[in-house]
Amino acid sequence: MKSNTIKAISRSDFVNMGPIQLRQPLPSRNIDMVDPYILLHHYGPYEISEDNNPFDLGPHPHRGFEPITFLIQGEQLHRDSLGNESIVKAGDVQWTTAGRGIIHAEGPAKGFVQKGGILEGIQLWLNLPAEKKMIPANYQHAKNEEFNILNSEDDKVKIQIIAGELEGAYGKISTQTPVNTYMIDIEAGGEYFIEVPKTHQSMLYLLNGEALINSSEVLKLDKNQLIQFNQDGDGFSVKGHETSKLLFLSGEPFNEKVATYGPYVMNTQTEIMEAMRDYQMGKMGFLPAN
Repeated sequence: MKSNTIKAISRSDFVNMGPIQLRQPLPSRNIDMVDPYILLHHYGPYEISEDNNPFDLGPHPHRGFEPITFLIQGEQLHRDSLGNESIVKAGDVQWTTAGRGIIHAEGPAKGFVQKGGILEGIQLWLNLPAEKKMIPANYQHAKNEEFNILNSEDDKVKIQIIAGELEGAYGKISTQTPVNTYMIDIEAGGEYFIEVPKTHQSMLYLLNGEALINSSEVLKLDKNQLIQFNQDGDGFSVKGHETSKLLFLSGEPFNEKVATYGPYVMNTQTEIMEAMRDYQMGKMGFLPAN
């Protein structure tokens, strides 16, 4: 197996989003986007209590892409204009297809705030191709225990297949475009070669720990946390220097123009203006404040 060479490496520096401070490895100074992935935010770990609840996002709209949440620690309440309301727990994934428009709200669940605890997660923006930007909105909530798992022979590597496929194991999430999404847990000394389709652009993000990639590049917190690969091999090897958690993402690129403004991802500025107008006119539905 030939390893994909490394195209770019990014830190995961902190940025301010309103009152919230979170990590943003994508986009960054080194990596603008990994088509079809547009944005990756790593929020937390936050100590949540009744006296401290910074991550409570009230109703807001989206159009033209798929906002996805991987919850690492804690509990969140999801509500949306389609009528969905669910408690998302640690290890769960919520995969929203905004399409032509959805309004949703998310924040720590009331019971979780009352008892207190740690909240941590990943917010990912996956683009939709032009032909699918105006499809009906949809929401999927998959629970941690529902995902298929691949284990290494020594059980030191566990790969959770969230979307797509790996070695005949399939993800729970139905996707609009060809993508692979895995959550990888590695114990110290654990090693695995992960195959990547040659048609996919791909990246690997370190949430915690320390890992060696392709026997050459070390991923470390506050140093190098995100790697973008070239499409010139069969995949990559990952080895845990210590207990580590990583998120792998790949997908077939669209190679289309991207126009973004706030919560909208379209192809032209005209479409952005139309999205703003449609939201103000109530065409994306309605969701009352909690």
